[in-house]
Amino acid sequence: MSHEEHRAASPGAVGCHVITVSDTRTEETDTGGRLLRTLLAEAGHQVLAHEIVRDDPAALRAAIERQLEADGTQAVITTGGTGISRRDGSYEVIAGVIEKRLDGFGELFRALSFEEIGPAAMLSRAVAGAARGKVVIALPGSWAAVRLGMTRLVLPELAHMVREVSR
Repeated sequence: MSHEEHRAASPGAVGCHVITVSDTRTEETDTGGRLLRTLLAEAGHQVLAHEIVRDDPAALRAAIERQLEADGTQAVITTGGTGISRRDGSYEVIAGVIEKRLDGFGELFRALSFEEIGPAAMLSRAVAGAARGKVVIALPGSWAAVRLGMTRLVLPELAHMVREVSR
């Protein structure tokens, strides 16, 4: 089956749960999470819910685990906590949940990011993969990083990824 045939057989809309990982963001200041939800909705996907979870490994893991068990959730997309500061723990949690990692996602994100911001792109630990038949994606928290990751990587392939992990 060709890539085009795979895409054609993919679901038209994906049920997504969005998690903003932050100790400081609120609904009013969460520009990255708001953009992520807007882009998903504009692309025809269903944003089932959004929550802001503090950058705490146990809290984030519990939030992701709930969504991996939830009916209707096909993808869990996080924003924030992917850097290298002491408080950034999204990568470790998400990498520990993922059963099959999509190494190309992080590699492509950093390559595209390099075109925009230069060598600072190497500080991002964006990651994606599959867990329990669902897609799990971790993006950085900045508005620009969310825009880049969603428009160039996630939205063009999200439905295809969901089809593949659910087979």
